[in-house]
Formats: sequence, structure tokens, C-alpha cells
Amino acid sequence: MATFISVPLKKSSEVDLVKPLSKFVTSTYPAGDEQGEYLRAVEELNKLRKNALGRPLDKHESSLEILLRYYDQLCSVEPKFPFSENQLCLTFTWKDAFDKGSLFGGSVKLALASMGYEKTCVLFNVAALASQIASEQNLDNDEGLKSSAKYYQLASGAFGHIKDTVLSALNREPTMDISPETVGTLSLIMLAAKQKKKFGEEIARLQHALELVKTVASRYDEYVSVKDLTDKINRSLTAAKKDNDFIYHDRVPEVKDLEPIGKAALVKPTAISPPLSQKFTDLFEKMVPMAVQQSMSIYNQRKSETVNRLVGTMREATNLCNGVLASLNLPAALEDLSGDSIPQSIAEKARNVVQQGGLQSIEQLIKDLPELLTRNREILDESLKMLNDEETTDSELRTKFNQRWNRTPSGDLYKPLRAEGANFRNILDKAVQADQVVRDRYSTHCDMIALLCKPENELNAAIPSANPTKTLQGSEVVNVLRSLLAQLDEIKKERETLEGEIKAVTFDMSITFLTALAQDGAINEEQLSLVQLDQLYGSYNQKVQASLRTQEELLGKVQTSHQEFSSLKQSNADTNQREEVLKKLASAHDSYVEISNNLREGTKFYNDLTEILLKFQNKCSDIVFARKTERDELLKDLQQSIAREPSAPAFNVPAYQSAPAAPAAPAGSVASAAGPTPAPRTVFPVQPQQAQSKPQPPARPPPPNPQAASTAPASSQPAATPANNPPPMAPQAQGPPYPTYQGYPGYFQMPMGYNPYAYGQYNMPYMPYQSPGQGGYPAAPPGGQPYPGYPQQPPQQQPYYPQQ
Repeated sequence: MATFISVPLKKSSEVDLVKPLSKFVTSTYPAGDEQGEYLRAVEELNKLRKNALGRPLDKHESSLEILLRYYDQLCSVEPKFPFSENQLCLTFTWKDAFDKGSLFGGSVKLALASMGYEKTCVLFNVAALASQIASEQNLDNDEGLKSSAKYYQLASGAFGHIKDTVLSALNREPTMDISPETVGTLSLIMLAAKQKKKFGEEIARLQHALELVKTVASRYDEYVSVKDLTDKINRSLTAAKKDNDFIYHDRVPEVKDLEPIGKAALVKPTAISPPLSQKFTDLFEKMVPMAVQQSMSIYNQRKSETVNRLVGTMREATNLCNGVLASLNLPAALEDLSGDSIPQSIAEKARNVVQQGGLQSIEQLIKDLPELLTRNREILDESLKMLNDEETTDSELRTKFNQRWNRTPSGDLYKPLRAEGANFRNILDKAVQADQVVRDRYSTHCDMIALLCKPENELNAAIPSANPTKTLQGSEVVNVLRSLLAQLDEIKKERETLEGEIKAVTFDMSITFLTALAQDGAINEEQLSLVQLDQLYGSYNQKVQASLRTQEELLGKVQTSHQEFSSLKQSNADTNQREEVLKKLASAHDSYVEISNNLREGTKFYNDLTEILLKFQNKCSDIVFARKTERDELLKDLQQSIAREPSAPAFNVPAYQSAPAAPAAPAGSVASAAGPTPAPRTVFPVQPQQAQSKPQPPARPPPPNPQAASTAPASSQPAATPANNPPPMAPQAQGPPYPTYQGYPGYFQMPMGYNPYAYGQYNMPYMPYQSPGQGGYPAAPPGGQPYPGYPQQPPQQQPYYPQQ
């Protein structure tokens, strides 16, 4: 029976999915049933990866099912977590499937922080295992042939899918086994069947292949092992000759008469469209994709801006109304017709200030602000310092290793985080300005606020007396003013109710965004959000504008009536002085209320920002830790790469430059520390007769070989360099070229790396990198509902602190 081709599996290093994914879940979703369900799903995903990649797989459909389920789960989970180097960083390490004894060659392994890379490698194993299962089928019956064809079609489709997607999924040069050229070839090979039954042509091609492989073995035996390939060709050739000799008796053509192999496919590959497993169940079915989460974040930001604009407009209008009335000494002027007692409105304002804590409450809030600001700045500074330290280390290693340091520069990777940090810095600067505005306002009104806090008798004594104007009591103008003031008070109460309604509006936009993503494959967040916000807040906007127009009309009437009221009042110095004090007391009360609200908003702003900055710090510490892990892995790979580089070739030296051996040192004398004579800078051609007469240097060490390196005898490396070190000659060709590095002027370029003959400057021992001192990583932020966005710059009419 003929043996069909199969592809070896790739091998992966172990990856802990639980810690990083669980950390993202706990910091993004509030504590409760939903969070617990996602944490359990993370555990299941980690177990699924271990089952699929952490143990040898049998060549059976059940093993293929495990791989398919893991691949399907990766396709499902990829859009729901922010997998990237600068967000949720998971580094996956995979070895080249053909790294042992293969003609494909290439890098032995590759580590990337890319979920697309993990998906590609898992799909490669799906194709490889499918080819192995197909090759194990019984081809003597139709059922076995059909089964084999089904698995080969799956393998071909998987390899073809990798060919079309690998470069975009990795954004990096892949290992040779998953390169487009390799998987494209494998995809075509999977579709080959002996349907034409040209056994003579098969024998001719196999014989030619055997000759080519022998040529490779004779020329590059030190670097490439073709034993397995030779055995496969011999087995296929033996089987083909047996079938041809006993059954078909087909003529074996000459190689020159063979037609080039075309690309005609006799069967079609299976299209790769997840889910591939019939038993697939999405572990994160309830979790919305990141595109929806990001759209929701922007929508919530737009919603906050809309709410802040409407609320801020009403508050600004109310402050304007209070300011106008305070400047007219209303309603105190209507209540103060006796001229010698505290007006009722002033007495109520004084009681209100005392109930809210008076000066002590404001001063405590003002005292707390610098501490909150300092805490936030320290968190931000520490976060950016972690990025700076790691970027400095990365730059130093890049300068040291040049093109060998082939990972994404930290400076490029941290750009989004630095932009985020700059935004936080700008927010804190604006908050500092808001703090100063509040302090200045407090300084302006603190004396009158202190007067409001005094007992009633002291407050009454501090207000100047004036001649009575009892004749105005019951007059028409007084009644009109009181009616207008009552209408303004009603408008203020309506605004308080309206503000509560506006803040209470809720709508789940995730369904809208999910529907758009399913239908169009993308989300036009701006269009969808603006339409929905207009539906939610359009009517409230109309009510706010109507309230502003009504207030404007009433204030105009109040000013007109007040002019008439003032002309009827007896005007003298005492009356004017009393009115000025009452105006300042009314204004102080309004300022106290506004300053208290500003300070409470400021305190909440700093506390909320602390949690957001802690999340930002966690993001920075996570990526720095991931980069350190990747850095250590890359340094380890560089060490192994340097150790695998070929040693320097043996050099012959002209006879006249050979120095006689130094006499043995007498007992008790000190040996010379000068070491071997350095090679001269001038290279001379070597004459055959001279080369035969001079002593030969030690034998060249064996070529790099992972197995030989671990079992090499101690004698393979000389204990000391010969005393008469010969000058260099042109090295002879020894197989595939290796990269060379510029030496000192006048010397040959020598390969950098492992060298048992100790050529001084060209030895480059691996020095493990010691990371700079760094504090412990912060704990996860407190649980609770995640904040939908960062603090926003307030509208001009808003309270002074950036709003959430």
C-alpha cells in the first residue's frame, strides 16, 4: 500500500491565559453574576488550550475535534478582548514545524504578542493533524478513500487560508513553515490523488528526486539532514516499482521528457469558515465585542456631554437669575419695609449656610483638594516612569544588537499610552485652574459668609437700620414684584425636577451597535449615537429653551417694577447702606451654595480620576512586564543563535612568519602573560610548497548541531591556543553563508559568536540583562461599574471641574 504524505505538528510553549484575561474581566465588568461567568469561561479557555496544545495528539478524529474547538473559541474571543502589544499583551511562542532535518530551514521559533499568530499556528496544526489522519486511512476500500479525501480537503483549505491571511495576521516575517510560499505549496500537495495512474512517470520523478536529495546530502550534510525525506522517497519508489512490475508495466520515461508539474487540482479544498467544530459552544457568548465596547464608551461620552450641556445651561440661567435679584436686593427689599429687622429671606439663607456646615465645611474641602491632586499626579508619574525605564532599556539593547534586536521598538508601541497620559496631564492641569477659581471666589465672599454663620442677634446688629417705609406695604407695585418673584421661584423648582429627569435617562445602545456590526461588519458610531441622543434628549432640550425664554421675560418685568418700587421708597444714606449689606449677604449665600457644589464636584472628580489612573497604571505595568518577558526570551534566543554560529576557519601562515616556540620556563619563574602573537594586518598569498612545510593549526570544530553541542567531548575545544598563532588566509567555502560583521581595518571580517579559539574582540559572551529597580505593580482598581470615559472638558457655562 502506498504511503500518503503528512505534515508534522507545530509545538507551542505554555501560556497562562487565566491571569491577564481575569484581570481584564475584573477591571472592566462589575462584580456579580456576569463577572463570575466570564471568569469561569477564562478558566475553561485555558484548559482547552492545554488539551489542544499541551500534550501529544493521537491521529484520530477526536484529537482533531479538540483543535477545532480551540480554534473556534479563538475566533470567537479575539474580537471581545483588546489583544495587542500595548493593551492586553499575551505572548505566544511557537516552533517551526520543520526545524529538525528539513529542507525548509528558517528560524527555529517565533514569539509574538498576537492573537492572529496563535490562530494561524493552531490552524496549521489543524491542517497537519488532518493530513496525518488522512495518511492513516485504509486506502484499499472506497470508504477509506473518501475519508482520506475529506481530511486532505480540510488540510488543503486550512493551508490555503493561512496563505491568504498570515501576513496581515502577524504584521511580521513568519517562520518558514507558515510563510505564504510554504503553506501555498502544502495546500496544493494536499490535493494530489494518483488518478491518472501513470506509474512510469511516477517512477521517473521519484528517481530524479532521489538523485537531487543525494546531491543535497553530499554538499550540505553538515547543515541539512535529509534522511527522513530519503526514506520516504525510497519507500514510495519501491511501492511504485512493485505496482508497475506486477500490474501496469508502464514505460519509465527519461527525465528530460517529463512535462512540468501543473497546478490542476482534482478536488476542491474545504473552505475555512468558523465554527469548524460541530460541538462548538461560545464560552463568552454574553460578552460583547471590543468594537461594541469602544462604541459604547464613545456613546456614553457623548451622552455625558449632552447631559452636562443641558444641566449646565439650566444652572447658568439660575445663577444669572440669582445674581440679578441679589443686585436688586430682592426679595429682601420687599420684606424689609420695617427697616429694623432681619428680612425673612436673609434669615432663611443664614440657616441654610449653618446647616450645610458653614465656613468649616468649605475650608475642609479646600484643604483636601491638594492631597487628592498629589495622589493622582504620583500615580500618573509612576506609570509614565515605568514606560520610560523600559523604553530606555529597549533602546540600549537595540543599539547593542542592531538588526538582531528585531522586535517592535518600545517608542512606537507606547505612543497610544503616552497620548493617554498626556490627556490625563492636561485634565489635571485644568482641574488645578478650577481649584484656583473656587479659592478666589471663596476669598471674595468669605467675610459675608462668616457673617451669615453668626447667631441671629449678631447678624441683626451687623445690618444697618433705616427709616421705615411702611407706607409701601400693600401697594400695587409690591404685589406685582412678589408675584413675579414667585413665578421665578417656580421656574427654579421646575429646573431641579427637569435636571433629575435628564440625569435619569437610560438606554442600552449595545443592541443597536451589535445589530449594526452583524449587518454591516462595522459600526458607524457617530451617526447611530447622534440619532439616538436626539430622540432621548430632544424634548428636554425644548423644555430647557422654553424655561430660558420665560425667565428672560420675567426678569425684564422685575427690573421695570423694581424701578417704580425704588422711586416710591424714601431714599437716604441709611437706606442705601442697609440695602448694600443685604445684597452682599444674599450674594454670599448664593456663592456659598455654588462653591460647596464646586468643591464636592472637585472631590468626586479627583476620586473618580484616581480609579481611572490606577487602571491606566495597571495597563502600563502589564505591558512593561510583558515586554520584559519578551526581552528576556529574545536575549535567550540571541545567546543560542550566537552559540550556533560557525567558528572561525583555520588559517595557514607563510613559513617566514612562523615564530619558534618559546623555551620552557624554568621552575619557579613566572610565565609570560602576553599571550599568543596577534595575526598581522597584511594578508599574503599562500604558496603550496610553504603550506606543506609549516605546522597545521588545530582541526576545525564541528559545524553547529544542537545534538552535537550537548554531547561534544571535552577534547573538541583545546585548552590553550598554540604559541605560534598563524596569520589569516582567505577562508574556504564551507556551505551556506553566515552573516559577517566588520572587524578592525586590515583584518578579515569574522562571524560573531561562539569561538573555541578565543579571537579576543570577536568573542561575544551572553550577558544576562539586569532590569533596573522597579517598585511592585499596583493592585487592581476597586471593583464596581467601570467608568464610561475619561473626564471631559466642561462647557463654558458648566461648574469648574471636568465632568465624568
